[in-house]
Formats: sequence, C-alpha cells, structure tokens
Amino acid sequence: MKQEKLGWLADYPFYTKRFAFYVGRRCRDSSIRDVAKELHLDWKTVKSLEKQYMCEQVRRAGTPGPKVLGIDEVSLRKGHTYRIVVSDLERLRPIWFGGKDRSEASLDLFFEWLGPKKSQKIRLVVMDMWKAFRNSTRKHVPQGAILFDKFHVMRHLNEALDKVRKHEYARVSEKDRRFIKGQKYTLLSHKENLTTEGRVALKTLLKANKRLNIAYLLKESFSQLWEYKREGWARKFFENWRASLKWQRLKSYEEFAEMIDSHWDGIAAFILSEDKVSLGFVEGLNNKVRVIQRRAYGLRDEEYLRLKVLTCMLPAL
Repeated sequence: MKQEKLGWLADYPFYTKRFAFYVGRRCRDSSIRDVAKELHLDWKTVKSLEKQYMCEQVRRAGTPGPKVLGIDEVSLRKGHTYRIVVSDLERLRPIWFGGKDRSEASLDLFFEWLGPKKSQKIRLVVMDMWKAFRNSTRKHVPQGAILFDKFHVMRHLNEALDKVRKHEYARVSEKDRRFIKGQKYTLLSHKENLTTEGRVALKTLLKANKRLNIAYLLKESFSQLWEYKREGWARKFFENWRASLKWQRLKSYEEFAEMIDSHWDGIAAFILSEDKVSLGFVEGLNNKVRVIQRRAYGLRDEEYLRLKVLTCMLPAL
C-alpha cells in the first residue's frame, strides 16, 4: 500500500493546515477552553493544533544570531521552580526557554545551544544581579559587557522599602497601624501612577510615620542615579546617597547599598551603555509570561509553555 503525503494537511490528520493556523491565531488572544467552546472542539484538539501553529512560527522566525541578550528567570510554580528566558534585545523577542532551574549549569545549556561561533558575536548581556548568570556569561561570552537591568535593581530597592514598612507596622502602636495597613501598593508605586485617592493616602502615611517618610524619599532620590552619563558622577552620587543612610537605622537599605557596591561594574555598564531603549523589554516580557501562565492555569505541559513564550512577540501567520 502506498500513502501520499498531502502538504496542506495538518499534523492532526482530520484538519487542514489552514484551519490549524486559524485556531492558532484565535489562541493568541483567547484561552484554549474558550476557543474549544467556540469551535465545538475538544480542548486537547485545540491545544494540538495551536502547538503546530506555534512550531511553524518558530521555524519561520529562523535561527537567531543575537548581539544584545536579556537574561531573566520565570517561576513556574511555588517551591522555587524556575526556568530561564533569554531574549534578543535588538529584535525584541525571546529566543530560548529552558534549563532545570536558574543555576549556572542551566544557562550553560543556552550557550551550548547557541554555539561558540554565535556566542562570540554577543557584545552586551543584560541580567539581574544573580551570580550564576554572571559566571556562565563570563565563561561563554568573555568579550561581552555585563549590564545590570535598572528594573531589577529598583525591584531590590522596593523590597528594601517593603521590609521597612513591615518593620514599622510591627513597631508602632495599634492606633498608628491604621495609616500603614493596606498601603503596600501605594508606597511602592511611582507617584505619577497613583490616583488622587492614592496620593492623599500616601501623603497621610508619610506624615504619620517619619521613618517610612525618610525611606520613601531615599527610594525616590535613588532613581536619579540612572540619569548620569559619566561613571564618576554616578559613583559620587551613590556615595552621597549611601552616606545619607547613616543614623537612619534602615538595615534593609544598608544591605541594598552593599549589594550595589559589590555589583558596581554592572551598574556602571548601564550608565555607559547606549542601548537603553530596549532594556524595559526584559521586565515587560516577564509580565507577559505571567499573563500566559494565568491563561494556561492547570496545564502541566512545559513544552506548550515554552512555545507560548517563544512566540508571544512573533507576528501572526
């Protein structure tokens, strides 16, 4: 018996590729469950057709040859289960999703996949201040500059401010706790992002608690560091900012300052870098991955999640 292969048939033999691609496009904006209900299909069928669509997207995107990388980790579930996402910051798309955790060995897998020839062409790598990422990058990309993303740095400072908030909530009397309770978002958000009600609540909170007021002003003033164009002036600003912590009894801020001091090379690389336009992409992608995870809640198929992440910035077919 001789079988003829038909190019217009999907991998799922009961449907055409055209229909599979239609399903894939619908799944870009809707959940599998919603698309299955709309098209009167089993959700497993919809998932299979969408995976074929995403595989074709990845194939057409071609093999990457990045020169500017963004490295970040995403949490799959509670219990410190992480995967690494590597992005091409010039083409603004994720190019690799994998690893078993956020260890040096896991990031080594990416550079092995990319190959030494393409690794030699990388000139800049943006990452968090995670030692394992730094070690792997220096091993495989010795010629590339390592730059610490300011969004990750400011996240650490926000965590330090939140520790001050928790400490103050535990320290003050029951009467004064009412100003702090439920104000985490108000305190950690940028002032321009707050509503009129939020700004009034922030003003009341800072007026009621002197230590939180100082911590908040220090956090806001630290943002000035990213505006400097020369490392010398930036370093002078940081030393003055660090000196202002004296006698303030803000332990979490002192720990943050020590962390910045020990990672200054990566901070300086950001200040000297001319590639500042695309740096917010890493943080934006992390938020997008969280949306994908919420939409695919309950699915344990990691290959499906990998394809969703790799295609989330690719154009529709």
